[in-house]
Amino acid sequence: CGVLMHPTSLPSKYGIGDLGKGAYEFINFLVKAKQHLWQILPLNPVGYGASPYQSSSAFAGNPMLISLGKLVGEGLLMVNEVKPPTYLNKDKVDFEAVWEFKESRLKIAFNRVKSDIEFENFCKKHVCWLEDYALFSALKEHFSGEEWNAWPLPVRKRLPKELEKYKKLLGREISYHKFLQFVFFKQWASIKFYAKQHGVQIIGDMPIFIAHDSADVWANQHLFALDEEGKPEKVAGVPPDYFSETGQLWGNPHYHWEEMAKDDYTWWRNRFKIILELVDIIRVDHFRGFEAYWQVDGNAKTAIDGKWVKGPGRKFFITLEKYFGKLPIIAEDLGIITDDVIDLKDEFALPGMKVLHFELLPDEEGKIGFICEQNCIVYTGTHDNMTSEQWYEEQHPNLKIALRRFFHNRDYKERNFHDLLNHFALNCEADICIIPMQDVLGLKAVGRMNTPSTIGSPNWEWKLKNFKVVQADLKKIGEWVKESER
Repeated sequence: CGVLMHPTSLPSKYGIGDLGKGAYEFINFLVKAKQHLWQILPLNPVGYGASPYQSSSAFAGNPMLISLGKLVGEGLLMVNEVKPPTYLNKDKVDFEAVWEFKESRLKIAFNRVKSDIEFENFCKKHVCWLEDYALFSALKEHFSGEEWNAWPLPVRKRLPKELEKYKKLLGREISYHKFLQFVFFKQWASIKFYAKQHGVQIIGDMPIFIAHDSADVWANQHLFALDEEGKPEKVAGVPPDYFSETGQLWGNPHYHWEEMAKDDYTWWRNRFKIILELVDIIRVDHFRGFEAYWQVDGNAKTAIDGKWVKGPGRKFFITLEKYFGKLPIIAEDLGIITDDVIDLKDEFALPGMKVLHFELLPDEEGKIGFICEQNCIVYTGTHDNMTSEQWYEEQHPNLKIALRRFFHNRDYKERNFHDLLNHFALNCEADICIIPMQDVLGLKAVGRMNTPSTIGSPNWEWKLKNFKVVQADLKKIGEWVKESER
């Protein structure tokens, strides 16, 4: 069992959780609560609306997570240089304010760094993505933040002479972005090692689709469904669902799967290789898209008028196993799931997900029941759900009565709904149980991490002020873990 808590939500004096003291403290708390898993959201740079699912890179780490304190320890920054301004002392993450301060400090650190063999080895090891990412990031700044398909044609088309020109012109800026990635990967490796020492595995998150305005699409245009101008011809989303009556229009360009198959999915294999450096288990977001994906016209305003198109299916996973063997994957199989999706998941024995907010609903007779297979992960909720207390508050009185009766029949004596749900989750048949930190704490609407189909505040902004409020709840969770023999 474990806890879902993204690093941006960790306590920190810099306005955002980072890879410093708070991350190590959190691992210590997990251990005290008898938790062996820490689940996070994508670690990539945040994109449009501060979303980690719309990143400028499928490989890079988020520089906002870099610990300035650790750079002080390395002599790259002075104590007086990292004193946080008062405007960062907010209850939620202010991404713009955080980056304005942090980047000014990171540039100071970069100007003091001397190239060494460790940095050079990192650049060689990550050459499959780092060169393009660093150049893309430098060019994006050079062209005032414009999307890459609005850049001058020779740069947009990646003509070799033009790229060489900009590599010389922006050499210093390119080195800076490589430095940020070197620091991020180094700091995260330390956290992962600490977690391993304490018996904690990290569950990472791999979004299936890539943001159009990213280094990956710019550098691999032949692998994506783009028109002559570099705009997405076909984009991703889902049809009308629980979260939206008009569906969810994500806007990510679709893949040219046939082209990707020609080299045994090299881009995907590189992606799995890099994320396995960072995490122990990979939650593959929107797994059903590998069997069939919802395709929408690139000019559409909503996701309603789309169609299902067959994905790479079993061929993709057979190829991955040829190179990696059995991969530690969790299949996010929520939403509209068909027998074909279930068959694909089961063929490779991949555990799926059960979210109690979706599962604990009454049948025609008003009764609630829940049975799950052992090979799955049960969640009270995910980053896209309301917190459990908020969800309960908004239910019809009849459902509340049915839920209370359901838990009473299992002899759970807890008074708060989130405690009842957490207790039940830990005692169910699933191999793994994950509880979001917001549900550990019993937070209401103020703790919601993301509302699908909406952009901007307050999405992704929730953070924990300190660990003092956590201790009693984690102790209680620890007792239930012992009781459940999980």
